[in-house]
Amino acid sequence: MGAAEEGVEPSPATEGGNHEASPDSCRRGRYARCPQRPCPGLPARPITIIAAGAAGGPTDTITRIIADSLGKHIGQSVVVESIGGSVVGPQRLAQSRPDGYTLMINNIGMAASATLYRRLPYQVPGSFAPLGIVSDAAMTVITRPDFPAANLREVMAEMNRKGDVINLATAGISSAANLCGLLVQQAAGAKATSVVFRGTAPAIAELMAGRIDVLCDQATNTVPYIRDNRVKVYGVSSPARLAGLPNVPTTTEAGSPGIAMSTWHGLYAPAGTPEPIQEHISAALRMALKEERLRQRFADLLTDVPSDERASIAFHRRFVAEEVTRWRPIIEAAGAYAD
Repeated sequence: MGAAEEGVEPSPATEGGNHEASPDSCRRGRYARCPQRPCPGLPARPITIIAAGAAGGPTDTITRIIADSLGKHIGQSVVVESIGGSVVGPQRLAQSRPDGYTLMINNIGMAASATLYRRLPYQVPGSFAPLGIVSDAAMTVITRPDFPAANLREVMAEMNRKGDVINLATAGISSAANLCGLLVQQAAGAKATSVVFRGTAPAIAELMAGRIDVLCDQATNTVPYIRDNRVKVYGVSSPARLAGLPNVPTTTEAGSPGIAMSTWHGLYAPAGTPEPIQEHISAALRMALKEERLRQRFADLLTDVPSDERASIAFHRRFVAEEVTRWRPIIEAAGAYAD
């Protein structure tokens, strides 16, 4: 790769006309080439991370937290661009040059979209290079304050008895709330009436007002209302109870092990990005996830920091494929397509 290649700045000349940069400068990402060899993982200009979600939403928040720390370990500034819509952000990434300068953070909807959309302008996961899981957040099963159930078993029984009389809120067809809603209906053995909102904030407002019956959404969004007793909570979808909600049982403890999922986010590059660049960014991600400030910000959001294994390329590649396989029969059985 020549120093004059597009997107790569030439190294400044040293005395005597030698154009090699020092190893220290190379580590800081200031130059495009190291002594004796290219530095394929080190950027020469700012990086853009697409947040595949609405500004101010969970994906946008997670992306900005990651970007703050990731830039220091990559050696360049990182700019976040929020692009709402289930397809627009991934399509933008799929069409970007595979040079490491455009990345994306997306949530579990990335895997579900492979089935939800039957005519996608890209392939999942084929059009993308997974670089690592960046966060995991449990879902919470909540209802309006006066819902007639004392525990999750009674919620399931009430849904089974009333069927489509029950209003179940979602935040869009590919949202985590919709996917969890499919699991809730599957566990109840009944199909509720889905009410789609543009985000979970208005859905929670309608739930508190008593006009919506049930919502399954990530704890990041629901915990303030749970703690203030403005909604009723029956279970969390994680394997263990949450430190921030220690008195709330897991859905398995509450009798519905099928309502088990995580709202995970992953970091992606376009397919075809050179492996050394992928490895450099993935390594920087794992370093960023160890920062105490980031870990505290995640804890404040009741969001888990993934292990080094989950934040690796190998795990993320395998996991996305597994999630596509997991959600396909659930979506097909519900006939819950977006197109």
